[in-house]
Amino acid sequence: MNQHSKGIIYAFIAYLLWGVLPIYWKLVEYISPLEILSHRIIWSFFTIILFVILSRKWNSFISLCKELLANRKKLMALIIAGLLISGNWFIYIWAVNSNHIIEASLGYYINPLVSILFGVFVLKEKISFWQITSVLIALIGVIYLTVNFGKFPFIAFMLAITFALYGLMKKMLNLDATFSLLLETAVVFPIALIYFGKVAVSGHSGFINGSLIEIVLLIGAGLVTILPLLYFGKATQLIPLTYIGIMQYIAPTISLIIGTLLYHEKFTKTDLISFSFIWVACILFALSKSKSLQKIESRIFHKKDTQHKSA
Repeated sequence: MNQHSKGIIYAFIAYLLWGVLPIYWKLVEYISPLEILSHRIIWSFFTIILFVILSRKWNSFISLCKELLANRKKLMALIIAGLLISGNWFIYIWAVNSNHIIEASLGYYINPLVSILFGVFVLKEKISFWQITSVLIALIGVIYLTVNFGKFPFIAFMLAITFALYGLMKKMLNLDATFSLLLETAVVFPIALIYFGKVAVSGHSGFINGSLIEIVLLIGAGLVTILPLLYFGKATQLIPLTYIGIMQYIAPTISLIIGTLLYHEKFTKTDLISFSFIWVACILFALSKSKSLQKIESRIFHKKDTQHKSA
């Protein structure tokens, strides 16, 4: 299996896991979003440290830290990445536990378009005629959904921008996925620990006062956070950001189905029309490198070149 195929598989697993994540956060919805976020950061930090130690990569990690301390630009990008993903986590947890799963899924439908724009204009990645066409089709769906939403989807846009910027930082840093994730969580770990300490002292901690199941779920937040991010980090190293962008539609589609069928959030005719555009765009992007579409593309442009020469 080549590196490109591995990257596709890593991205697919990451988005599949993210897609079902709302179910997990719903199980701890009675705990405040900020406390859930603090546990997500704390237990992610400990989980990834354990992973690095067990995989015998600690010495390599220390060497990387020394390199980063000597490279201020990369260090600053890493700090920004840590803050961006933490902000994204908080917004998403709050949205899910406030019955805004469909609006959150809209955010992750907008996000791929932003990621693709970053890939083309910032990283100078090339995309084909059919890939451009698929992006435009998805854009129509997103614009239609946004216009008919009834109000400005602030939650959706915040989710889209923070995660797209995070993906851009990961691509530009190009660090080992495990080490990058450890450093990102290390950036916000002290803040999370201080916040949890404050909540615990006040006597309002869901972790301390919660049931055994809730405690286990909060500790497990580290693992359910780390796994998709590790796969995402590996994917960013192996495939273009434009591919990562279009594959991001997997997660919100799953979340949308969960929000509609499992938690009975409204799915309107507007949603159906908009999402149909997006689903068609995903299929077209997935088939963009097929021989049949490439033949059609060559015929289209061959005809244009012929007409231009004859004129």
